[in-house]
Amino acid sequence: MLWIKNGIVIDPKNGIEGEKMDIFVKEGKIVEESEVKKEECKIIDASNKLVVAGGVEMHSHIAGSKINTGRSMRPEEMRVVRNVAGKFRAVVGRVLLTAPGIGYEYAKMGYTTAVEAASPPIGSPHTHEELDAIPILDKAALPVFGNWHFVFKFVSEKDQEKLQAFIAWAIERTKGYGVKIVNPGGVEKWMYGSNVRTLDDEVPIYGVTPREIITEVVKANEALNLPHCVHIHCNNLGVPGNYETTIETMKLVSGMKNENRPVLHVTHVQFNAYAGSSWRDVSSGAEEIAKYVNKADNITIDMGQPIFGHATAMTGDAPFQFTLHKLIGARWSNKDTEIEGGAGIVPIVYLPKNPVHALQWAIGLELGLLIDSDKVVISTDWPNGGPFTEYPYIMAMLMSKRMREKELERVSPYVQKASSLPAIDTEKTLYEVIKMSRSLPAKILGMENKGHLGVGADADIAIYNINPNEVDPSAEYDLVNKAFRKPAYTIKDGEIVVKDGELVAETWGRTFWVDATKKVSMEAIEADLDEYFQNYYTVERINFGVDERWVKKPARLEVS
Repeated sequence: MLWIKNGIVIDPKNGIEGEKMDIFVKEGKIVEESEVKKEECKIIDASNKLVVAGGVEMHSHIAGSKINTGRSMRPEEMRVVRNVAGKFRAVVGRVLLTAPGIGYEYAKMGYTTAVEAASPPIGSPHTHEELDAIPILDKAALPVFGNWHFVFKFVSEKDQEKLQAFIAWAIERTKGYGVKIVNPGGVEKWMYGSNVRTLDDEVPIYGVTPREIITEVVKANEALNLPHCVHIHCNNLGVPGNYETTIETMKLVSGMKNENRPVLHVTHVQFNAYAGSSWRDVSSGAEEIAKYVNKADNITIDMGQPIFGHATAMTGDAPFQFTLHKLIGARWSNKDTEIEGGAGIVPIVYLPKNPVHALQWAIGLELGLLIDSDKVVISTDWPNGGPFTEYPYIMAMLMSKRMREKELERVSPYVQKASSLPAIDTEKTLYEVIKMSRSLPAKILGMENKGHLGVGADADIAIYNINPNEVDPSAEYDLVNKAFRKPAYTIKDGEIVVKDGELVAETWGRTFWVDATKKVSMEAIEADLDEYFQNYYTVERINFGVDERWVKKPARLEVS
């Protein structure tokens, strides 16, 4: 049992903004004071310290074949030693951390939950092996659906019953958490030497379009009432002028409603927020996207904020990665995954004096500043935009125009004419930044016990050496940046895992997965499954997917 005394609490979900409070923990949950025996509690004195829920990372590439291939491609990454084996496991990696380091570094920043944002379904056993190797964090994975032939077939046949049954089957077999779509139709078309350029381009053989894929998959997701909305990586990522495709994609869900969460989450929008007709006249389209998102009541986004320095582009968007490889002349790896999709990996370094890189950096911040704080989540799309360990930097930048002005002095002057960042006076509050990194991502994911400090919530808590009632983040941005990099405590399920920024204990979190099979008739797709596994897959159907007993600490969420 824990008794956290006299903390200054910010808890947006419960409307608490800088109140002095005590928090009580029992058996891994936050409880009422009456449920503990104070004399038996371990006491943490949080006087003059900020107390918040553990951070929730809703979009990161923490496990699976892409990150492992990236590690193989970049041996220079593996020469950076972060932790020598001893009480805890060895960790290497500059940006592409090894699995133990992912858990350690998130926890050392006050984060306690992370979601793998794009898992190839046939590779789900590998994904779960890596998730199981990540300590401390609660985890989940999103299998990709946007280029899976089953989806094409059922969309082309306009068979919602089969599409819903297939999604439920696939999530159960992969022990996944929700539906991810990456460049819908585009990855499949690239296998024929092209890509989709509009929402109405047709995919070979099946004749379906991105517009149809997105619309029908969202309808199926809503009919199943999955905890997380459809999570989409839009078409035309990394292409000047693509902000129009992004807005057009958002309009596809106009009129769709869900009382508990958004209907569509558009991810790493910075990479899909470019105006202009080429890289010579590229500019920011963030203002137009912000206008649309702020008016919509069923859409959220995350930033995809680039960080200057080393990164590794890795996505399930194979054609984009090939384009990036040709554009910058870097190493490139490509993988096609059966009839499910494809992925690519390209190393990259973001340079402040590079006009395009500086503009990307500015666009990420524009999105974070211009979009309402209940609709935008902090992310770097790790490792695509750079290390997640720079979230404190992003938080401080969002809260301080002075810090942004200082940073603008060191980036390419192209930003001054191609983005609105220099003119933005908005400064997010500490309350808003906590929302953007805790309660909002938890709400979007449908994780009711995450991201807040109410009674019944998981006892995932971060305590920082900063008093929100006394600090001015606008002026004291260095203090804010420093404080969020080194929590006084990170508490996972009621156990102290980090103290004074240093790891003190290694625990094992759960892996959440969703079972919606009771909402559908699996018989509807039996013949289709048998046909495709017999004719197109290299594995037998019986060998596809993951049994729950293979997962270290599974947490099944049943949708009924």
